[in-house]
Amino acid sequence: MSCLVLMRFHIVEPHRALFPLTYSLTWRALNSVSISRILRESYRLLQLPDEGSSGPAAVKEAYLRMAKLYHPDSGTPTADAALFSRIEEAYRAVLADLARQNSASQYTQQIQEEEEEDKVKGHAPQHRHYLTFEGVGSGTPSQRERQYRQFRVDRATDQVLEYRRKEMEKAAADEGAMVTRDARLRSKQIKITQAVERLVEDLIQESMARGDFQSLSGTGKPLNKFDYNPYMDPMTHNLNRILIDNGYQPEWIIIQKEIRETIEKMRAKLQEVRARLGEPMRPSEALQWKKHCAAFDDELVKLNKTVDNFNLIVPIMSRQMVHFSLKREVEKIQKTDQMLRQEKERERERRRKEEMKTARTSQHTRQGLITWMQNLLK
Repeated sequence: MSCLVLMRFHIVEPHRALFPLTYSLTWRALNSVSISRILRESYRLLQLPDEGSSGPAAVKEAYLRMAKLYHPDSGTPTADAALFSRIEEAYRAVLADLARQNSASQYTQQIQEEEEEDKVKGHAPQHRHYLTFEGVGSGTPSQRERQYRQFRVDRATDQVLEYRRKEMEKAAADEGAMVTRDARLRSKQIKITQAVERLVEDLIQESMARGDFQSLSGTGKPLNKFDYNPYMDPMTHNLNRILIDNGYQPEWIIIQKEIRETIEKMRAKLQEVRARLGEPMRPSEALQWKKHCAAFDDELVKLNKTVDNFNLIVPIMSRQMVHFSLKREVEKIQKTDQMLRQEKERERERRRKEEMKTARTSQHTRQGLITWMQNLLK
């Protein structure tokens, strides 16, 4: 009796154990059927092709296109709030389905990689894993490949840093050698300077011992260059005196001197040309005079540029110079030529009068001599 009861119990228990599993499978099947129906409806609302053939970008573009048509605020005749809410739910459902498919594909790819690694492990010895990638890394081949790439990047970085360190050490060594060489050159120059100074000092002392400095003209007299000037700083005054005594001249004084000498030469040259021509001038002489005046004008243009440079550096405004004018210069030269010609004419008249006076005197003397001789012969 007990055995029969136990047999019935064992027979009934498997059915009770399998019932939840069967129920869950049935529920999942029904749920998947309802989900697939909802997805098809969502794809239909969004006017998309079948499942799996549209990407996220295409789904978003379809949603925006439908929103422009059925959104309540779009202002189109086809606006419908209820239909737009269904379109929005369909859009979310399709996005969720695409995310689920993406995760499932990634999981499947990972499973395939693991199966492929298991096959490799089953067919190849374990030590073959360390024959590639220089024995770097651990894990799957893809993981070891990523680790090996990172290892190569780190090694290249270390090599670059090592190369830079060596270059910096080399540059520092070269710089140290240059500093040492410069220090040696400076010390050598200092030694030469000190030797020259000692030689000059020895020569001065020998001259003083011989008495060469006792017969100087200014012995015992104060130096004129250090005279006191109440209108100038003593240091500035003394420096100016020393510079003047040694022939130093400021740049603006040298340029001023050059301008004066140049204009005097130009005037003398043009004055000489005018003196060679007649008064009044013939047509050929007038052409020559115009040609020389044009050359004189070109030289004046260059000289006026020098005057501009002089005016920029001269320290006193009253020392500035004006431009030379061709008209004024030609008028001065013509006036000077007229004065010279008048002076020559007066000189010629004076000489003519002296010659006439001398001729009269000689004539009177001759007549007197003749009269004296006549009186003597009588």
